[in-house]
Amino acid sequence: MELLLKVFALCVITAAVASLLRRSEGELALLLALCAAACAAALLIAAGEPLAALLRTLADKTGLSSAVFTPLWKVLAIALTVRIGGAFCRDASQNALACVLETAGVVCALLAAAPLLRAVLELMEGLM
Repeated sequence: MELLLKVFALCVITAAVASLLRRSEGELALLLALCAAACAAALLIAAGEPLAALLRTLADKTGLSSAVFTPLWKVLAIALTVRIGGAFCRDASQNALACVLETAGVVCALLAAAPLLRAVLELMEGLM
């Protein structure tokens, strides 16, 4: 809860200052938002280590190979990157770039999930 309040305060204060700057210094407002997003990401990454350790333990206990969990982590990272990057592109009034980024994210997510899809296909063939 403390982490959420820190990120909330960072985002709300940055949004308020950026809205004041946007009228006269639009580029500076975007840079401020990028810096705030980087700070929030650093806070979340540091706080996410216990969660990552729990998921590693879960993977070890279930006996599933890393071929199952690695694509899931990659797709999650791709989805977060595309969502945040697309929002920044839209804030900079670059909707076309946001669409290109989203399309690239879909392609990359499918490529990252391909080993998992192959494993499912092999499992289905084994059952037949």
